[in-house]
Amino acid sequence: MADTGPVARRSRGDSLPAPAFAVLGARGRIREVRSSSGIRILTESIPGVRSVAVGVWVRQGSAHESGDLLGASHLLEHMVFKGTTSRSPREIALALERLGGSLDAFTSREHTSYQARVLSEHLPQAVEVLADLVLNPVLRAEDLELEREVVLEEISTVEDTPDDLVFELHAETLWADHPYGHSILGTRESVSALGTEALRDLHRRRYLGGEVIVAAAGHLEHEALVAMIEERFQGIGGGKAPAVEPPSLLTPVTRRLVERETAQTHITLGTRTPRRVDPARFPLVLLSSAFGGGMSSRLFQRIREEMGLAYSVFSFQSFHGQAGMAGVYVGTRPEWADRAEEAILEEYGRLHREGLSADELREVKDQVKGQVMLSLESTSSRLFRLAGFALYDQPMLTLDDLLATIEGVTRAQVAEAAARWFDPAAQAVVRLGPAPR
Repeated sequence: MADTGPVARRSRGDSLPAPAFAVLGARGRIREVRSSSGIRILTESIPGVRSVAVGVWVRQGSAHESGDLLGASHLLEHMVFKGTTSRSPREIALALERLGGSLDAFTSREHTSYQARVLSEHLPQAVEVLADLVLNPVLRAEDLELEREVVLEEISTVEDTPDDLVFELHAETLWADHPYGHSILGTRESVSALGTEALRDLHRRRYLGGEVIVAAAGHLEHEALVAMIEERFQGIGGGKAPAVEPPSLLTPVTRRLVERETAQTHITLGTRTPRRVDPARFPLVLLSSAFGGGMSSRLFQRIREEMGLAYSVFSFQSFHGQAGMAGVYVGTRPEWADRAEEAILEEYGRLHREGLSADELREVKDQVKGQVMLSLESTSSRLFRLAGFALYDQPMLTLDDLLATIEGVTRAQVAEAAARWFDPAAQAVVRLGPAPR
């Protein structure tokens, strides 16, 4: 299924002697190598657990699509589960579930991911299943006709869920003519027109060794996993595909009203920000958390607790390979929409002018560091963090490195980020709801 940002989220072999690898680095229990076919392999050994989370990421998502191919990455992700050269759909479903494990997948704007979570003794089976899915989908026309209907239903679900749809509309508005604004699901027209040959061509052009990352976290041995990858992925083609072109960081300042007879008016405000590897990401994360990241945040206290205008109000941010975004969502009664938006913009202005106080910065640092540490108690969270290093060409950071980086953010850096990206007059605003009366 698609990973649509703030609103949605829907995985045997005998070990062979490992050939020569390009060793890319090691930090603590994290190790990384590149296989002979160009696949980047990252592992993190976690003492005290009995499971392993393992995943395959392909640098192919909606931002790589255009024209008639909109939604092709997501549809291809669905189709690999309809059968491979050695497994039926039911055999794929049973392969790990019968062992107590799980298998899942999602598509985002810049990559497609297939993941498994299993007991450590079943890691070879998980790697074999993932390799089979990634390398050997059969992509039959009769399966496509069925799965196309599933994706069209997924599009209908978003269209019928206004607090999901408003994020789709906001991305489309914020990114204007850049492919970051494309819907991950595609459109009804593009999905209806896609054929098996287009999906086979996409698989052939983009599922390449240089575009693949394999990561695993849990109870594992690095060398053993590397050997499994070498064996199971030896049929993958080499090479790399073109990257997403970077967009301008100038936000198209616009207001957009999409009329819909709903019980609430759903409002998103947001701006373009730097990409994931930019050091400004850390002050931005702290600002966003203080602004609307929890019950103690400025927006929650002002909009919900003091004014009683909304049940749900929060900030959000996404950092892609070439740019990012930061914004705010609120759902409120149509007759209160103007008051809610005005109050949010007032809070934007205060943050824009003043940044955070020393006490606020201390509190939000502790909050974010606590969230980071708690999130990394699961093997799946560690897996996604590992993959991020390679997907965005970031240096590997241990948990201590990351906590030190957060702690090192200064009030001056926060004030600079607030002055640049939290100007209330520089936000793209989208409203979804009844027409003003």
